[in-house]
Amino acid sequence: MNNKIIKFNNGNLELDVTVAPDKDTVWLSANQMALLFDRDEKTIRKHINNIFKDWEVEKENNTQKMRVVGVKQSVPFYSLDVIISVGYRVKSQNGIIFRKWATSILKDYMIKGFTVNEKRLEALDKTIQIQSRMLASALNIEEKEVLNVVDAYSNALTLLDDYDHGTIPKPDGIASVYQLTYEECRELIDSMKYGNYSNVFGVEKEYGKLNGILAAIYQYVFGTELYPSIEEKAANLLYFLINDHPFVDGCKRIGASIFLEFLNKNKHLIIDGKQIISDSALVAITLMIASLDQKKRKRWSNLSWIFWNVNFKRHYFV
Repeated sequence: MNNKIIKFNNGNLELDVTVAPDKDTVWLSANQMALLFDRDEKTIRKHINNIFKDWEVEKENNTQKMRVVGVKQSVPFYSLDVIISVGYRVKSQNGIIFRKWATSILKDYMIKGFTVNEKRLEALDKTIQIQSRMLASALNIEEKEVLNVVDAYSNALTLLDDYDHGTIPKPDGIASVYQLTYEECRELIDSMKYGNYSNVFGVEKEYGKLNGILAAIYQYVFGTELYPSIEEKAANLLYFLINDHPFVDGCKRIGASIFLEFLNKNKHLIIDGKQIISDSALVAITLMIASLDQKKRKRWSNLSWIFWNVNFKRHYFV
């Protein structure tokens, strides 16, 4: 889907905002942010540079150069994540207004996308039926035997198709009720048997690194929790613990253990007497995250929603 230009107007200011529905974001230049937040452009650029320097937001996937009328060279534009971070730093009320406006615009596009997706899924179902008939004929078996296998994995096939087309819906999730503490995590790490074989297992590279990760998943932006659900907190907790490398040794083992402890404390590790993630699935997800770099962080976020969508539909990883 191509970028769209939509006017933002709060009664005092009007901006031409570039909306990218396919990337679920909007784009503003530093000059536009200066107008939005009523700050000089130099201050805005300073905050942007610090945001990237502190890895608060990954630069490459959140910056895009675009042509601007009257300007010879391409101008850098910044994503909604950067805009929100800048608004938080300059403590601008307009940041809250703009975030709500941008979210409503993107939601409208998402709803339109669902309509298109429904038609695409109808076509997919027809394709499956035709292919099932062909396969049944070739193997000389009943068509319903083939369809039984396809139906058993229909949710997974649909999710994979959604992922290919960038239309995975974000479920509301379940609000977390238990806040994991630093002391609980340290007690868990110290109890792990691996610690007996290494003097550096579980040793933090920097003082406060683990505490910072825990604080990150419970943080608020403009009065709203950044990761409101158990599912979002769990996905990002596992990512941070593995890819931020907070420990000298044992990041993957510790990350997976704290991930499970978080789910367990929030009564989300075992549902209806059934384990929602098996040992093999945990290993696969952990190794997948370990193989990601900063550029693919957004991709992990999308993949995490596949996991939780499957979970909600009672198709557990076993």
